[in-house]
Amino acid sequence: MSERSEVSDLRRHWRDPAVLICCGFGSGFLPKAPGTWGSLAALVVWWWLLAPLGWWLQLIVALATFFLGVWLVDRVARRYGVGDEPAIVIDEFAGLWITLVGAGAEVLPALLGFIAFRIFDVLKPWPIKVADARVKGGFGVMLDDVIAGVFAFLLLQILLQIVAQISL
Repeated sequence: MSERSEVSDLRRHWRDPAVLICCGFGSGFLPKAPGTWGSLAALVVWWWLLAPLGWWLQLIVALATFFLGVWLVDRVARRYGVGDEPAIVIDEFAGLWITLVGAGAEVLPALLGFIAFRIFDVLKPWPIKVADARVKGGFGVMLDDVIAGVFAFLLLQILLQIVAQISL
């Protein structure tokens, strides 16, 4: 089955709550770069709902999203015969939310975190590429983005320290 027909197949099933959540409430159905659209949707949700929370609550939500994503992606894959296809963007939600843990509700950290996450998610340096290629199922779909989120989190923290030193 081609990538295009898989996305179309999931679009036909958008009323299924598992598909709707896996596809970022429709953000994964947008044309051209669904991962970026999913990440933008995740950024908006983070800004409105998660940014005001303490870092530990943000981390709990991000990890809960990871585990929910593993379960839902497996369910959707079995039900509709799809794999790690572009419309599924719940992994972008978990990865970006890990990146932004404790970043605060300020524009600069949010934008830097978004950019850092997208760079790691798209370029997939080691070990992200290994996880993407070797780990299958819902766990595999989610894992590479979680690793990208951890790398982006570390980079964001370094960048924020540099900005703080420059501001002194």
